[in-house]
Amino acid sequence: MRITSRRRIGALAAALALAVTASACTSAATSGDSSGGGDAAAPGKDALDGKGEVGITFWHGMSGTNGAALQSLVDQFNSQHQGKIKVTLNYKGQYDNVLASYKNASTKQRPDMLQMYDIGTRYMIDSRTIMPMQSFIDVDHHDVSDLQPNIAGYYTVDDKLYSMPFNTSMPLMYVNREAFQKAGLDPDKPPTTLDEIMAAARKIKATPGETVQYGFGASLYGWFAEQWNAVADQTLCDADNGRTGRAEKATIVNDTNLKLVRWWQQMVNEGLAMKLDSNTDNGDNAFSSGTVAMSLESTGSLGTFTAGAAASKNPFTVGTGFYPKVSADDDGGPIIGGASLWIVNKKDPARERAAWELVKFLSSKQTQVTWHTKTGYFPISKAALDDPADKQWVSQKPQFATAIEQLRGTKLTHATQGCSVGEMPNVRKDVETALQAAVLQGTDAEKALTDAQNAANKQIADYNDKLGG
Repeated sequence: MRITSRRRIGALAAALALAVTASACTSAATSGDSSGGGDAAAPGKDALDGKGEVGITFWHGMSGTNGAALQSLVDQFNSQHQGKIKVTLNYKGQYDNVLASYKNASTKQRPDMLQMYDIGTRYMIDSRTIMPMQSFIDVDHHDVSDLQPNIAGYYTVDDKLYSMPFNTSMPLMYVNREAFQKAGLDPDKPPTTLDEIMAAARKIKATPGETVQYGFGASLYGWFAEQWNAVADQTLCDADNGRTGRAEKATIVNDTNLKLVRWWQQMVNEGLAMKLDSNTDNGDNAFSSGTVAMSLESTGSLGTFTAGAAASKNPFTVGTGFYPKVSADDDGGPIIGGASLWIVNKKDPARERAAWELVKFLSSKQTQVTWHTKTGYFPISKAALDDPADKQWVSQKPQFATAIEQLRGTKLTHATQGCSVGEMPNVRKDVETALQAAVLQGTDAEKALTDAQNAANKQIADYNDKLGG
């Protein structure tokens, strides 16, 4: 049975706008909400008065170029707040490690602020260790109208913005333009459905002298399956993806997923798709090396793909397209990915206020221009995309314009907000297990998905039981 969520939730934008004029009294109620944050109201601007230099720690999961860009921004912030606030960055490894470190930390060991990936959202709220971002927004009457609504929507639960979006990505279709041209395909019109991908893959495979081994190849990554459900405007969890109540069940066995898995099995069996596991590095390398002509990845991979394509044995040009649909009549859109910023309730007003000052800096238009152009992550600021420096960057990387158009064209619904459930990291892994069992080992699609659904629902039930309802 197909479960859909077709209600537009323009009320979300209104809720964010209302935050601009909400009173400080509202913040006390918000931060005292039973779903997270404890009983403390967000501190006001005077919390730093007379405190000297307030030191705070910031845990994150950015490495390489992205880590260097974040360090540069924090250095800039520290320079602007010299003698008043000093931020110390602490790299905790990849996102899963950041979450594990936070779960295992004592109250004293926790940071003042941390970067948490999208699917850690519900756990962070349920942990009751954080201060909702809405609380600070209300106290300062902070204008959030510049936030991209589809991005803010993911981190909004019960009409409250719990964390500030920061590094945001969107999934795209990536194509090898030269392989398309040799096969008589138009690289400016990449496939938009699974059937079209299969048809294009057959043409590429049949092209004489083509060095590309497979028409399609993408990692069996759970995030991709979540995207296909959202594009079908279909919720993955009950209670409107956990957005209007606590989610109790996941619906993994549905028409969309069954069609997807059976399509993937056929693609592999016909030699049209490369056999790949859930390690996204393997899928990324398959595309960058020119082994496959079509792949799926986030916007954050654009820089890596273009560099890898230019340096490959058979250099090629990277093209982009919208994330494909399972069925032609699907009218939803993809879910944003990446991570957001959380302020930890340290019961220390000065440190909490210092963390909020850093959040405001990192989410500002000018900082987002710098972050976008240095890393390729999608800016959370609408105005950033109109900045001359940002426009120049996009003009040099026309593939990124696809992401801008896709985000702007995606309706904000409960489906495109994504599933908000505390066990979402494990639910994603359950889906990956199902994909691997079906595509790599030949397990019946319905059985593989049913096993994943049963495992996920037990994990969700156990998690909810630990919360005591």
